Amino acid sequence: MAEVLDYKVLYDSQLVQIELLKAELAQLKRMIFGAKSESFQPDQHTAQLSLGIQTDAIATTSVIGAKKIAYTRLQTETRPAAHPVRMKLPEHLERKEIILEPEELHDGCRRIGEEVTEELEYEPGKLFVNRFVRPKYVKADNSGILIAPMIDRPLPKAIAGPGLLTQIVVDKYLDHLPLHRQQQRFSREKINIPYSTLTDWVSHTCQLITPLYDALSKEALSGDYLHADETPIKVLDKDKKGETHRGYYWVYHNSLRDLVLFDYQPGRGREGPSEILKGFTGFVQTDGYSGYNFLDREKDVVLFHCWAHARRKFYDALPNDRARAERALEQIQQLYQIESMAREQSLDVDQVLQHRQQKSIPVLEGLHQWMRQTYMEVLPQSTIGKAIAYSLKLWDGLTTYATNGKLNIDNNPVENAIRPVAVGRKNYLFAGSHEAAQRSAMLYSLFGTCKLHGINPFDWMKDVLQRIPAYPVNKVADLLPHHWDITR
Repeated sequence: MAEVLDYKVLYDSQLVQIELLKAELAQLKRMIFGAKSESFQPDQHTAQLSLGIQTDAIATTSVIGAKKIAYTRLQTETRPAAHPVRMKLPEHLERKEIILEPEELHDGCRRIGEEVTEELEYEPGKLFVNRFVRPKYVKADNSGILIAPMIDRPLPKAIAGPGLLTQIVVDKYLDHLPLHRQQQRFSREKINIPYSTLTDWVSHTCQLITPLYDALSKEALSGDYLHADETPIKVLDKDKKGETHRGYYWVYHNSLRDLVLFDYQPGRGREGPSEILKGFTGFVQTDGYSGYNFLDREKDVVLFHCWAHARRKFYDALPNDRARAERALEQIQQLYQIESMAREQSLDVDQVLQHRQQKSIPVLEGLHQWMRQTYMEVLPQSTIGKAIAYSLKLWDGLTTYATNGKLNIDNNPVENAIRPVAVGRKNYLFAGSHEAAQRSAMLYSLFGTCKLHGINPFDWMKDVLQRIPAYPVNKVADLLPHHWDITR
């Protein structure tokens, strides 16, 4: 009898292991061959869509009835589809007029009009030289010499002007063009700039705008609501020959003021956020990473979590237990539909709160009850078990958004801000040093804020580099992207 029980235990454990391996294999296949989108389309069965009725597919689960959320989208005026026409070229572009006269033209012809065809053309960016000529004059009484003072330049000892410095930085950090490729492009124009010179120009440009980064840090952290996330970056370390160090960008997004702040740290421990968030009061939204748990012990900080991450767990569980995973995804989808209603109706903060209390809370309560009951019926180590356990563990943080109209349902704003880093990693692969990684964090912060405010980063940075050498230190915050667009 004892041997039979031993085999039964062994058999059950092997079944669990098989299910885990199948789930891992399905996830790997999706990562390699599948779509990256997590969009969810439930099976269109009437019985299943009636959430208060149990179906055969989920007969093993006691489904708790939930009120179905229904809403009507605002009606918009429908217009007949326009026929495709050629794009109108912007008026601000320079026009070079090319007049084509007919070959048969003679003196007796009279002009009766014209036909105009516009063509969008391009020439590679041009390098040119500014020659600052300062004539010298002898005073009338021979008492001295007159000469105009030299203008303030971003890097007085460098040959690069503000436009060139800006283009190099924008190419690297926005268009992800590594410096060695830029060097090759300059060489095609017969301009040979050493790689070390390019790196020095970027380094000194960052030193010049460091006060702007410090000012942005203060403003971004001065609010009472932050999204927080982190992403890795490989860094060359002189102490680790032949290999790179795994550092992290800790990213903070102030969605109420559209400000984003990147902070580089050598590790993923709590030291980074504990230092930069020292003295912060308000709401901090994260993906549930334990490195932020210390915030729960802070008196005036509310730590809460992201439904997009919870939804992702159930999406990954579809191959493991489709019926239960779809059940959870349908309910989460309703939560997002409620948020869409609020956006479409342009509700203010108080109205959003009332809207969530009336519509979101019943869905959350039903989903919580279903999760607690279902967790007792699944294997804890299965993908669906882990998905449910993740949500139950963070439940208080997942429902906090419904208690305040200014909070988001998910952490997507900060994840969108991180995307340029992911693209950059595929191009320049690593940062040359810890100092270079922090310089990158500075530029990602400033350019990310430009993007959030619809500002052309080249226009902003070129103007700032021309003005900042002589700009009063106590007013440098005026040059931040969200102020510059108003005060320039």
